[in-house]
Amino acid sequence: MTAIGILGSEGRMGRAIAAIAADFGATVAGGVDAGGDPLTLAKGADVLVDFTAPSALEANLAAACEAGTPIVVGTTGLGQAHHDLIDNAAARIAVLQTSTTSLGITLLARLVADAAARLGPDWDIEIVEAHHRHKIDAPSGTALLLGDAAAEGRGATLTDLKVVDRAGLTGARSEGTIGFASIRGGSIAGDHQVIFAGPGERLELIHRAESREMFARGAVRAALWLAGQPAGRYAMTEVLGL
Repeated sequence: MTAIGILGSEGRMGRAIAAIAADFGATVAGGVDAGGDPLTLAKGADVLVDFTAPSALEANLAAACEAGTPIVVGTTGLGQAHHDLIDNAAARIAVLQTSTTSLGITLLARLVADAAARLGPDWDIEIVEAHHRHKIDAPSGTALLLGDAAAEGRGATLTDLKVVDRAGLTGARSEGTIGFASIRGGSIAGDHQVIFAGPGERLELIHRAESREMFARGAVRAALWLAGQPAGRYAMTEVLGL
């Protein structure tokens, strides 16, 4: 049985992963939180899952590299410096980094890229996301993942097309841009809607998270897949064979 070590074991995702690991025939090797020893955990696990904070990523990757243990990085809010650390670690161990472990979102991103590629620039793209009141980043990592997919479908980068602030007199919408809107409230697990608004018609692709368990199930499936991979950087698309 594959033994999963949980970085951030007392967080919402950590607890959810521990609760369902046995459903997949996996065991939990243990867990650490702030102030804990990630190296000891890494040495006792077949694969790690990291749902902590960006500030903890460097130490967690270093522990995984020293122990030679693959790691799934599900922490959101990462910057370029964090991605550089992941690239360096991926030269030594298998690293799967993702903004979402949802299998449905992973497939949705592929559909968004395909739709953006096939529909013309006169189809406006808007991404609306909703999460619980405690979420600290906006737009969500998943919304940005979907935005990246849309931009890729149009042969561009999200940095060039992203619009996140429309307060005040902003003027007419610029053609080709990708707009974002964020909603925060209550206990919403996570809703994402990608709107393609064309002349006289509209296409909407929607994913709704009904519970945090589905993210945990995706994380465990990713961990089990990653445990058998050679060093390299991987994504959730590869877990689904996309």
